[in-house]
Amino acid sequence: MTDERLPAGLLVFERGWLSSNNILFWGSESTAIVDSGYATHAEQTVDLVEAALQGRPLDILLNTHLHSDHCGGNSALQAVYPELQTLIPPGQAHLVSTWDPIALTYVPTGQLCPQFRFSSLLKPGSEIELADKPWQIHAAPGHDPYSVILFEPQSRTLISADALWESGFGVVFPELEGGNAFDEVAATLDMIERLAPHTVIPGHGPVFAYRPEVLASARQRLNAFITNPGRHARHAAKVLLKFKLLEQQQLRFVDFVDWAKRSSYFQQIREAFFASIPFEDWVDQLTAELERSAVARREGDLIFNV
Repeated sequence: MTDERLPAGLLVFERGWLSSNNILFWGSESTAIVDSGYATHAEQTVDLVEAALQGRPLDILLNTHLHSDHCGGNSALQAVYPELQTLIPPGQAHLVSTWDPIALTYVPTGQLCPQFRFSSLLKPGSEIELADKPWQIHAAPGHDPYSVILFEPQSRTLISADALWESGFGVVFPELEGGNAFDEVAATLDMIERLAPHTVIPGHGPVFAYRPEVLASARQRLNAFITNPGRHARHAAKVLLKFKLLEQQQLRFVDFVDWAKRSSYFQQIREAFFASIPFEDWVDQLTAELERSAVARREGDLIFNV
């Protein structure tokens, strides 16, 4: 989408929730894209980029963080553009170099991410030129401990990844792994407030005009999770189930439950927060909640994405 609030030379592909949004830049000397979406959407990602660039090569690929919905299209873009320079945050570079899909959480979450390479690092505290303007790179831990966000001070445009959406922020995964990341979410929200953006390009959902109420709502949500960590864990489990439905669109319910059983990350959440509930009963409860929220539907022995 084009938006008059955005700087010149910037185009946002709003992708929904299985894939992250992609932000395409074209400048006088180079082109770039921020985040590449999920693996099953990779062909569409390539088509969108090729149509927008109209014969120009894609020069730079940046990942705000290495969750599968943000970097699952890396490999496909690298295949189409062999000279593509790929920049990732420093924290997990060693895991990409050796390609450890377990430590990168792709195997534990039961998600897809084809192996990709990287060229250099997106170092917090530095700048990168995109569409002929310097963009600041800021560390934004919380949702992911190694995530970065990008800020262009002249137009006050923020690429917030999953640190801030208009309706909240991404699941705080380190909390599910025994960490203490809610404080990091709060610090990242404080940092965004200091940046005082005019326009925010989130990792998911539409571009929106920044206003204080957005941060107030995010902080309220964070405080609810701090007060009741089980609420956050239940939300995370439903997010993982919904992600699988987005990927598959429909499944036999027994296969849906079997996938959850084989997902070690899903099992980890249950063991830490819901161990007293039999596994099948827990998945039934979560599925019923997804149905009540009108984002899933069961018919006979099938479950459908809505």
